[in-house]
Amino acid sequence: MSTGATCVHPHEATTVPQWIDALAETFGERPCVVSDVGTLSYLDLERESAVLARGLLAHGIGKGSRIGLLLGNGPAWVMWWAAVSRVGAVCVPMSTFLQPAELARVLLHADLHWLVASRTFLARDFVTLIGAALGGKGQLDGPLLALADAPFLRTVVLDESKEQWTRDTNWVVAEGREARWGGVLKTAQREVHCDDEALCIYTSGQSAEPKGVIHSQGSIVGKAHYLRRMFDFNETSYTRATMPFFWVGGLVMALFPTMDAGGVTHCAERSTWASGAVIGRSTAGQPAAEERTRQFANIPALGMTETFGIYSWGRDVAVPEYPIAAPLDDLQPGFELRLVDDQDGEADDGVTAQILVRGPTITTRLQKVARSEAFDADGFYRTGDLGVREGNRIFFAGRMHDMIKTSGANVAPAEVEREISGLDGVALAVVVGVDDEGVRGQIVTAAVVLSPGAALSPEEIRHHLQHRLSSYKVPRSIVVFDSIDEIPMTPSMKVRKRELAALIRSRIEPKN
Repeated sequence: MSTGATCVHPHEATTVPQWIDALAETFGERPCVVSDVGTLSYLDLERESAVLARGLLAHGIGKGSRIGLLLGNGPAWVMWWAAVSRVGAVCVPMSTFLQPAELARVLLHADLHWLVASRTFLARDFVTLIGAALGGKGQLDGPLLALADAPFLRTVVLDESKEQWTRDTNWVVAEGREARWGGVLKTAQREVHCDDEALCIYTSGQSAEPKGVIHSQGSIVGKAHYLRRMFDFNETSYTRATMPFFWVGGLVMALFPTMDAGGVTHCAERSTWASGAVIGRSTAGQPAAEERTRQFANIPALGMTETFGIYSWGRDVAVPEYPIAAPLDDLQPGFELRLVDDQDGEADDGVTAQILVRGPTITTRLQKVARSEAFDADGFYRTGDLGVREGNRIFFAGRMHDMIKTSGANVAPAEVEREISGLDGVALAVVVGVDDEGVRGQIVTAAVVLSPGAALSPEEIRHHLQHRLSSYKVPRSIVVFDSIDEIPMTPSMKVRKRELAALIRSRIEPKN
């Protein structure tokens, strides 16, 4: 079974090759990933990803290569990710929500060498999507690509190839069938180091450009070990992955810690951005998820793509003085926090300041961003999150770029959103600042989407807030939208707040 990675217990692995090998050795035929198209055991994962990995090596893919995955959650996604990781290449999970122009930007920004995709996913035709992103099929005249708009992209691999500009999985594995590639893979896996880059996950940033967050081999297995312990996962653990694997939530909260425990990840047919992961126990083959779901849904925690998911947990609920979130009491081992002012000096108690974080699963770098822009001189990452220190406790206070400045006062949108969302009948609340030509600088506004059948007027919402918030925090304008589809979103389902502010402004006459 061993293919070159030092075989240790899964919980001692420091690289993905070690981890995949040890998982197969420990859990064997136990199911790893279950979906409508089939079941992948831990032994299957090791064997089938090894076949793909040998093919990748035979085609010149290894350290330094960057492979994009445009696949839905399921066994194929997991096998390709494992194969790419085992040869030391960088896996770039890609959103299945992308439109052609967005896909084109990511292909260019990520410096992809290969793109691996399914022909379709749900109702989407990925072949047409990829062709449009690459400038139209008129430019695609052969399987070896040479495109000015994607200069490093050479190959598109589909599950079934019908176009002259694509290859299929059989083409990948054919070259690696010779016995010598087994020996090559053994050596290659031994040379994969915990600090090697392994994942580039795209998330929405503040600019118009894609934001590629790079994580190491060690981050993957280290976070899996940590969350498996935190969640007390074991071989009976069952996770229904309803978030896509191209987001940290799908990988970190569902797939990786469940694998580390030898549990089962069930891939839902449709991934959703709102529902997260459903966690449970499997008893006699029947998942009993509700109790575990309730348990973890109420844990206050803070994390982001750059920290590879959750790094901090609160011991109790938010307090009245700082109502946005619970205090950041318990950190992932090895993590450190700083609160700094605009000059990078230590912030005083009671002062809202930026949270900087340093730790073992922090991003190694951001794709095509100077390190000095993202990290301070001591290696602390500039999170863009705001916090307030009171004694030995730090309280989350919102996002820097979201903070609204009105008449000299700061308003954290998250605090106002929390109060609006607490009203029965509110499906979504988003608070943004709209520029004010008068003396205020900005006015506080809110976009609200009601649940089906609900009836709340802006006046009723404002009346509720006037009894719970300081007057300057109460939105001067509240716009009720008919559906969430009217709210401008990024491909990762984050609200485009600048566009929303412009939309709100077009619908109101700000009161000066």
